[in-house]
Amino acid sequence: MSTPNHRPAPAPSMNLRGAVDLSALKNRASTPPPAAAGAPGEGPSSYVVEVSEQSFPQVVQLSSTVPVIVNLYSPRSPESAEITAVLEQEAAARQGRLLLANVDVDAHPQIAQAFQAVAVPTVAAVIKGQPVPLLDRPVPAEQIRALVTELMQVAEANGVSGSLGEAGEGAAEEKPLPPLHQEAYDAIVAGDYDGAAAAYRKALAEQPADADAKAGLAQVELMQRLRDADAEALRTAAAEHPDDVDAQLAVADLDISGGHVEDAFNRLIRLISRTGGEDRERVRMRLLDLFEIAGPSDPRVTKARSALARALF
Repeated sequence: MSTPNHRPAPAPSMNLRGAVDLSALKNRASTPPPAAAGAPGEGPSSYVVEVSEQSFPQVVQLSSTVPVIVNLYSPRSPESAEITAVLEQEAAARQGRLLLANVDVDAHPQIAQAFQAVAVPTVAAVIKGQPVPLLDRPVPAEQIRALVTELMQVAEANGVSGSLGEAGEGAAEEKPLPPLHQEAYDAIVAGDYDGAAAAYRKALAEQPADADAKAGLAQVELMQRLRDADAEALRTAAAEHPDDVDAQLAVADLDISGGHVEDAFNRLIRLISRTGGEDRERVRMRLLDLFEIAGPSDPRVTKARSALARALF
């Protein structure tokens, strides 16, 4: 695991929904949730846990009750230490309405791989088993606190507004994934994006209205496009060639993969406004794919759809 601040490969999108469904890990759990995630009133350590591959599934279970922040850090990174300190303060201040799961990526690289993280600091959240990217580079403490506040609002809007003191065994129970979704999930964890895409396409052939499979396929295709991406080179090319459709599409992919959802949407909408013919249709279709990744209930998608309509008509 490297520690540079740039990221040459994708992180999970704002809402993976059908792809990299971490809730599937719950079905493999065989031990109770970590004891450190105890009842309120036991001090900040009650809401901050150090996570390994073995304990991560149990931590994900709690994301049906409270939002879980996954802090992917390295002891070798000073920026990680600064962000960890702010996140621990936020977890303590929320008094059981938030769990902070710290992950040493040097010791537990498989968790970092599950989040498609290739650099630290990287911070994501999990709500109802679904990953939500928060940041992929050092940012000021004020921005971190604002992100946590926004996360709490998103969690509440999705019915996750409990307390760690209220988490019971029944709250974490969840049905297994459909077979083809499980096949796709296992392929993603193994880094086999082609296999995951094939599984999702098969699921859509059987059930064309399968929204999770459609979103999952869009996410996997994003991973395929960015598999060997050089982020700095792509951004340089896009800056030097603002009307190069391929260059702008690539940077929109980078933005959505890092959680910069509005940046990705706005870039493509502006591109649609100044292109025509086949190029315009390519950009429109890519934007619709990115809408699937973010999820139809995301307010940024609603806003971007309106902007897209204005750009088209």
